Parts: sequence; C-alpha cells; structure tokens
Amino acid sequence: MRKFATALLFTAALALPALAADQTQTFATSKGAVAITPIYHATARITAGGDTIYIDPAKPAKIDGMAPGGLILITDIHGDHMDADDVKALSNAGTVVIAPAAVAKTITQAKALANGATTDWHGWKITAVPMYNITHNQPSGQPFHDKGRGNGYVLSYGGKNFYFAGDTEGVPEMRALKNIDVAFIPMNLPYTMTPTEAADAVKAFHPKVAIPYHYKGQDINQFKAALAGTGIEVRLLEWYPS
Repeated sequence: MRKFATALLFTAALALPALAADQTQTFATSKGAVAITPIYHATARITAGGDTIYIDPAKPAKIDGMAPGGLILITDIHGDHMDADDVKALSNAGTVVIAPAAVAKTITQAKALANGATTDWHGWKITAVPMYNITHNQPSGQPFHDKGRGNGYVLSYGGKNFYFAGDTEGVPEMRALKNIDVAFIPMNLPYTMTPTEAADAVKAFHPKVAIPYHYKGQDINQFKAALAGTGIEVRLLEWYPS
C-alpha cells in the first residue's frame, strides 16, 4: 500500500507544471501563509487564502497546465510583462485583471489602475507605484519606461506588504516606501539599473527581505554584497530555469 501511495505521489509530481517549486517563498501573515513562487524573469505566482494571483504572465514563462488565477496583475506594455494569450490561458469567467491604462488598450478586460491609486481584492489592498527610468534611456534620450505608463505594485495582506517593483530605476517613489516586508527588485541594463544601483535604492526604504528578479545577465551576488551589514535579508532565487 505504501509503495502504491508513493507511486501516486510521484506520478502527481510529474504532472505538475515546470515551476521552480523548491524556490517558493512562504511568509506568515495574520490571515495565514502567503506563498510566492518565481516562474520566469518577472512572472510569479502568489497563493494565499485559497486564492491564486499571477504577476506579469508572459512568454517564455512556462504556464502550461497551471490553474487559472483569480487575479492577474500586469506592470507594463513590454512583451516580457504583457502577453494577451497568457492572460487568456490563466483566466476564467471570474478572473480580475488589473493593469496600467496603457496595458488596458491591449488587454481589454483589464481594470486600469493609475500610479498612486489603490483597490481591494479578496482581502488584498493593491497600490500602484510609479515605475520609470531616470538616467538609463534609449540612444534617442527617450526613457525605456516613461513615468506614468507602468505600475509597480505594493500588495498588502494580513499585515504584511509585498512590493513588486516592475521595470524601474530607484525612483523617488520607491525610495519613499514605508513598512515593506518583501521587495522584488529588478536589475538589468539597459532597461532598469545595475545590481549596485538597485542595492542603493533598497537601502533607502529598507525592506525586511529583498529578492532580485528581472535580472537576466546581471551578477546578483553584487546586490547581496552591497547590502551586507544593513539588516536587510537578501534571498537569491533562480528565475531562469533551464
């Protein structure tokens, strides 16, 4: 009987989507555990209280076989953050999509949320935080990310605040954040910032935990080294599974 049960568990494990399951981070809140799983690059899954939330589902993140989410959050119009087909694949009749107005032009079912605005969903408070470039711009001088176009998000649940910064530099609005428990911070050039610049921004708002994401091609150990001795816990996760 034990062998049979073990075989069933093994078969079920094989049937799961190709998530980096061992990378799931679990955080205690007054409403119960929040589990956050990196999928790829800027794509993540959050589960809490029986609900599932997806952040920026977009190719080449592997979402085949994943259950639909009750909420999908999109940060920007770029293809590594916004993918209409992936949003459709992870949606059902009750799925709520929240995004900046620029995204809602393409993802027509999206509810637009402007920088600085808040909304509520199933016990979560969702606050849109500006994300944009200051110094890292295109050769023409045009920012890769214009101020006001995209959203980072602070997700508040059970007394804890989770920040997904999106594509941004260490802008004043990030540096002014308060009481962030977990911060997901991008660091890749030329689109956002270097690991050292990211660490400098994180020092300004001092989250309890900082996790690099959206970092392809960068040495995230530099980020960790730059925060040594600050009291900020740095967790290095694998966002680019082979």
